[in-house]
Amino acid sequence: MNAPLQPRQRHVQCLNARGLHRMAYTEWGDPANDKVLVCVHGLSRQGRDFDVLAQAMSGEYRVVCPDVVGRGHSDWLPDPMGYAIPAYVADMVTLLARLDAQTVHWVGTSMGGLIGLGVASLPNSPIQKLVLNDVGPRIEAQALSRIGQYLGLPVRWKTEDQAADELWVISQGFGPHSREQWMALTRPQLRPEGDGFKPHYDPAIALPFKAITPELAAQGEAMLWYSYEQLRCPTLLIRGGQSDLLTADTALAMTQRGPKAELVVFDEAGHAPTLVQPHQVAAVREFLLRP
Repeated sequence: MNAPLQPRQRHVQCLNARGLHRMAYTEWGDPANDKVLVCVHGLSRQGRDFDVLAQAMSGEYRVVCPDVVGRGHSDWLPDPMGYAIPAYVADMVTLLARLDAQTVHWVGTSMGGLIGLGVASLPNSPIQKLVLNDVGPRIEAQALSRIGQYLGLPVRWKTEDQAADELWVISQGFGPHSREQWMALTRPQLRPEGDGFKPHYDPAIALPFKAITPELAAQGEAMLWYSYEQLRCPTLLIRGGQSDLLTADTALAMTQRGPKAELVVFDEAGHAPTLVQPHQVAAVREFLLRP
């Protein structure tokens, strides 16, 4: 089916411990299409990261790219400890109810993959295909440490170009990008403030992240492996060949346990491939559209 390439901005009300918050999402394709592709971003990113993939898939799907609460155009939570995977899963269940989708496929990068794992492992989950982009049940401590060094810091940029340059320094794992591609990924990350810009997320998302202890991490890994082994849908695992978050050993184990994921490695990237490059889009497209 033919679909307009102009995205639509929507929001849905979700429940938190102190009331309601709005979760924003960008929607592409035919709004009447009951075949839905949900694309969910990483920890400090937002839904417009998927513009290239969404346009490529909008002829086959209604593509929905949420801003996880605390990011992008979604509300910030009154209690930062609400920034946690179980709460995000609940928000996505609310979103799926709003969409009334008959068929749901999911692409999740890093945190977005963990959210997808949570939704897909629920009994009677509507998710029929799952793409996990550079994330698995075991999260490497060195990657958490690296991310914690910049997450939530009070930074401010005078221009879009300055922001792009400084964000690139902490985003080498995304792999090679042209300046045009990188600017397209950068602009939605910026929140105007005065005569400059700041990151388009609540700095308080760093608080629960930095509260993770080795004991909590071990408990979390056990729960994630349990969830992974509950999956009943075809699963594609993407790994950046230089990733410090998803090791080759963990990826191999994921091809042998649970849904026995199909593995694709993009050697040019680390954590995490942006799914902007044509060969990356093609790999996701082939998996999702395969009968």
